[in-house]
Amino acid sequence: MADLDAEEGEILDAYHAGELERLTLTGKELDGYRAAARAVSRKDQRVNIRISTRDLEDLKIKALERGMPYQTLIASVLHQYAAGRLSRR
Repeated sequence: MADLDAEEGEILDAYHAGELERLTLTGKELDGYRAAARAVSRKDQRVNIRISTRDLEDLKIKALERGMPYQTLIASVLHQYAAGRLSRR
């Protein structure tokens, strides 16, 4: 198995200890995630950005909670913002 970082090791330990529970999504939630995945699936440009370690860790946690790679979450948020579907509360 590949080397795991501390967070990945904690997740694997929790899995083996039976401490994780399956997340059940509604059909509407699944449809939303599928739409987000389709919206960002055509990846023909590369962008490199610098963000704080804390922001990246927070994004990784949110992506893990949603069951998606953090890069996909970031791309989805950027797409929603660019499309005018994401605004401040």
